Amino acid sequence: MTDHPRDRFDLIPDAAAEASFVDALDKGRLHHAWLLCGVEGAGKATFAYRAARRLLGAAADPSRGLLGTRPDDPVARLVTAQSHPDLLVLERAVEGGKTKKSISVDQARDLPEFFSKSPSQARYRVAIIDAADDLNLNAANALLKVLEEPPERGVLFLVTHAPGRLLSTLRSRCRRLAFPVWPLHALEELVRNQTGVSSGEAARIAGMAGGSPGQALALASGATLEADQLAQAWVAAPTVDRAEAMAVADRFRGAEGQERFETLMDRLIAAVKVRALEEGRSGARWAELWSRLSELPDRTAAINLDRGDVLAGALADLQRTKAAG
Repeated sequence: MTDHPRDRFDLIPDAAAEASFVDALDKGRLHHAWLLCGVEGAGKATFAYRAARRLLGAAADPSRGLLGTRPDDPVARLVTAQSHPDLLVLERAVEGGKTKKSISVDQARDLPEFFSKSPSQARYRVAIIDAADDLNLNAANALLKVLEEPPERGVLFLVTHAPGRLLSTLRSRCRRLAFPVWPLHALEELVRNQTGVSSGEAARIAGMAGGSPGQALALASGATLEADQLAQAWVAAPTVDRAEAMAVADRFRGAEGQERFETLMDRLIAAVKVRALEEGRSGARWAELWSRLSELPDRTAAINLDRGDVLAGALADLQRTKAAG
């Protein structure tokens, strides 16, 4: 498991974004709402927590970047413990070990009450929505009401992986900060420094990460690398070893099993996507398979399908795609 963004202190998502934010803060031109845009894992949520800690009064630590703070700072400790009274975080709720598909309107309705109060310990009250893409329509409309009447000494950070899907009225009321994909050399250096893997392994992980530092760090975990190697082998092999697949499916039970299932499906979907791109114009069947597989994790969670059966179905679909080629 990689660290939650609130627990990261040594990762600087994007120096230019931090410079823009600090400039606005220092000049007294701090916008009330910031739309943080970029691919998933680009460091947007990490930036939001770094900026939040600064707004909530954490002491600066320049060795960790413009918005850097120390983990042992009293404010940082409260944020890490999810107990700072002037910080509200909206993200998909977890019930019964399962993560809900969206941020509900009931969660979004906490925002007006939160911002109606004066800060209790800091100069500002801060809300982080991670991710705004997960807001259902009613929740998005509840957020819009807050943005239409900007709270005094209130700042919102909206993380989005697909800003075009948000209501235009939401986008127009935010200042946008873009988080570009990272170059390969920067991802390699990050992986080496954070995990200590070899240069060759770091280069391989960087190539798989799609420019995303969060994805690179996730891939660097042993379980994810194992899942990626297995998925690539299944896509490349003429046939899938049925006994091997059944043994993998046996590990899908319980809460840890759900994480293993989601990791493996993520890497299988990624491997199929790469195959579709490699096939070019003749890769239509692989592109169709990628589209079908991409829907499976959410559908599995939504209607509580058996994860082993889902994997078996996905591998059968993979085999049919190979046979058709």
